[in-house]
Amino acid sequence: MSSPDKLTQILTMVLIMMVILLIVLAVIYIAIKLKTRKKKEEEDITKEEKNTSDAKKIAREYTKQSIMNFMEFDKIEDNMIIQKNGNRYIMVIECQGVNYDLMSEAEKISVEEGFLQFLNTLRHPIQIYIQTRTVNLNDSIENYQSKLDEIEYELDKKRDQYLKHLNSGEYTKEELEREFYEVTKQTNLYEYGKDIIANTQRMSLNKSVLNQKYFIVVPYYSEELGNNAFDKEEIKDLAFTELYNKAQSIIRTLSGCEVSGRIMKSDELVDLLYVAYNRDEAEVFSVDRAIRAGFDELYTTAPDVLDKKMRVLDEEIERKALQMVNEKVVQARSKKQQEVDRRQAEFGELIRKRAEMILRQNAGYLGNDTTETAIDLINEEENTNEEGGTGDAREEKKKTTRRKTTTSKQQ
Repeated sequence: MSSPDKLTQILTMVLIMMVILLIVLAVIYIAIKLKTRKKKEEEDITKEEKNTSDAKKIAREYTKQSIMNFMEFDKIEDNMIIQKNGNRYIMVIECQGVNYDLMSEAEKISVEEGFLQFLNTLRHPIQIYIQTRTVNLNDSIENYQSKLDEIEYELDKKRDQYLKHLNSGEYTKEELEREFYEVTKQTNLYEYGKDIIANTQRMSLNKSVLNQKYFIVVPYYSEELGNNAFDKEEIKDLAFTELYNKAQSIIRTLSGCEVSGRIMKSDELVDLLYVAYNRDEAEVFSVDRAIRAGFDELYTTAPDVLDKKMRVLDEEIERKALQMVNEKVVQARSKKQQEVDRRQAEFGELIRKRAEMILRQNAGYLGNDTTETAIDLINEEENTNEEGGTGDAREEKKKTTRRKTTTSKQQ
């Protein structure tokens, strides 16, 4: 075998081996790719199952205790807010401020010195909390109404008594005048009470009337007792004593700057927290109403679905009615305007027709010849004033008018 043939065989073998090697590498690459994809799909499925399991676990763990943690307080007891499982106690002082801007310079200096004294006497941390509320006059209106009902009852009783004595004829004129005076006084008092309620109700409609309340928050930590072995009840009693002493000291020092204060009771603390957590609903559903209703409205502040739907329908009816009224008013005005425009455009023709009608109605007094002549003169004047009309057209119109007049006369 010659040397070129050997070289050709060697190159052929090398080429075949390279092709086989490429095929093997391609198979290995595809196998690795498939394995990686399968592993990724398995990881995704495992991750999804884990997320589902975590979600179910979270749902199972969303208990009353987690809600209380979110609310940031455990309970309200003995005029204190208890937090962090009895490790923190809070007592709140409600303050009544003074109008600093209306004071004289000497009074302002006195207030500033009193406030500096208050700051210098502090030996423990405090917080100043300001709560803005919409003025709610519903309680005042209810109190006024109850008083007014009593006044009305007394008025009816005195009026009946006066009428009974007046009809009996057994009482003197002075006695009847005295009773009439009492009835009149009671009537004026009743009318005055009605005016007060009406004015208060109008004031309550103004939701922009705001009132700011000022509070000083005094905290106490059970850690301040050290490592003494006290139970929870003893810790609560000691915390109350410490907080009460601190609060009274703050109230005394605040009086130096003419700011009065008092320790809030448990029901007042409930109202404070309720307004803080339900700022929008508190304007309608107050704590007092909730207590009178058996605390039901604390948990059902959302309006009824059907009531909400009825309110939406009423608003839609009102809107559609106003829209219809506006459209019809515009149409009515347009029709009137069109009639006015038409009459202005046909002003001369309407005058001529009315004049002709008056002549025909009075033909018996004027005579037929006079009436026809007057009508012809009116038509001639109309034809003369008509723009763009030729003489033949005027003559033709005149003949037509005369024919109509003759036919009407014959009838």
